[in-house]
Amino acid sequence: MNDLEKAQSCITQVTQQAPYLTGEGVIITVLDSGIDYFLPEFRGADGQTRILAIWDQTQQPDERQGKLPPPGYREGVLYTREMINEALALGRESGQRLVPVFDVSGHGTAVAGVAAGTGMGVAPRAELLVIRLGNPQANSFPRTTQLMRGLNYAVNLGVELGRPVAVNLSFGNTYGDHQGNSLLERFIDNASEIGRSAIIIGSGNEGASGGHTAGVVQGGSRVVELAVADYETGLSIQLWKFYQDVFQLAIISPGGERTTLELSNIREAQAVRRTLEQTQLLCYLGKPLPYNVQQEIFIDMIPAGSYLNSGVWRMELQPVLLVTGEYRMYLPSYAARSAATGFFLPTPEMTITIPSTARRAVTVGAYDVSRRSYADFSGRGYVYRYSDGRTDTAGGEQIIADVKPDLTAPGVNITVPMPNGGYEQVSGTSFATPFVTGAAALLMEWGIVRGNDRFLYGERLKASLIRGAQSLAGVPMRPDSRIGWGTLCVERALESMR
Repeated sequence: MNDLEKAQSCITQVTQQAPYLTGEGVIITVLDSGIDYFLPEFRGADGQTRILAIWDQTQQPDERQGKLPPPGYREGVLYTREMINEALALGRESGQRLVPVFDVSGHGTAVAGVAAGTGMGVAPRAELLVIRLGNPQANSFPRTTQLMRGLNYAVNLGVELGRPVAVNLSFGNTYGDHQGNSLLERFIDNASEIGRSAIIIGSGNEGASGGHTAGVVQGGSRVVELAVADYETGLSIQLWKFYQDVFQLAIISPGGERTTLELSNIREAQAVRRTLEQTQLLCYLGKPLPYNVQQEIFIDMIPAGSYLNSGVWRMELQPVLLVTGEYRMYLPSYAARSAATGFFLPTPEMTITIPSTARRAVTVGAYDVSRRSYADFSGRGYVYRYSDGRTDTAGGEQIIADVKPDLTAPGVNITVPMPNGGYEQVSGTSFATPFVTGAAALLMEWGIVRGNDRFLYGERLKASLIRGAQSLAGVPMRPDSRIGWGTLCVERALESMR
């Protein structure tokens, strides 16, 4: 992070002059890939750690060695501030045997550095709670549940210590209806009401990836074309629609083989297996769930040999009984497929990743400070909703709905610390998000810690960030599906609360 990014985000205006905010007294929680706790960015002037604790969910507890999870939890190992300081005193080689926490990808270290690095971070005196997320294992809960446990621990620790907590989630995926209805999104909404907390989540990097398309079937059939690149070892397609709309779905392979899925008489959710050329199709035909009125059709493409049949796949939506006629399709995230695999006519709107679709989260997109322009990779959301529930960004009789993303922050060529020392430049909403997490910590310090506004958390905090947001060149109207209400400006957000 450089001075220009801080200045454009109106951070230096409140940290280098009155009220001289630092994030002191606030806990910043980073749920990510871990951290290199030996770096100077995570130590105070006395050389002691600024990390309150590290919960490494990838490790197995060992009671004989005193390696235990947090009280009330059964997985992972919790390393306290005292244990981390003891490891620092031993030096890197010996210390990492005592506290064997690593960050293989460097992602978590980079995120923590932007949010709260001692030399470069937005909130350099906030304390860090680091939760290294575990990986799915046989006969155990998936990563989603581990994320939920980590989030639950963070907000409840804040209550226990009587401290405000700003939580950073710099990751997401494309699976779901993208309307805030999944169990994880609803869990995040509920968690945001515990204690004095704010949950900040990146909008993802799917805006220009070609992995989403949407439209309306009117009259005759609608054909969606999908390019599958050479050497693709697998792919999945999600189709989301209103349950009251009845389609048949025909799938045509590049070589012209065809199969039709009957969707009009689904009594119970079912799995159907079909084969086109050398590609197997495992199709899940879903029904609305107790917490979601949308209907999901999930198609898993599995190669009979090494690779899927490459070329143009066609999906034909054949209307049977239409009410709205709307549909949305999603592919896996750009990192899980070839760059040449995508829809021929992609829709960039509604490409924010899950769980940034949680309604009570602060959802953060990215922009390029040097060009003062929107970053095209940044996940886009929605702005308007028709009275019957449809979403769009222009035209028609509309009312303003929940805007996503809420705002944007610098996310292009951000300088971040890396494990074992040194710095790199990275881009993505992963690194825009900790700008806002750090900003939340500054505002919480001013409001809650210093006693100026003891209710400056949750939706109230989000409202102050939104009111302080600034316009961006090339985006004449706000709110906007690309930048939400505008770009981060901490000084203006603070002024709105005075």
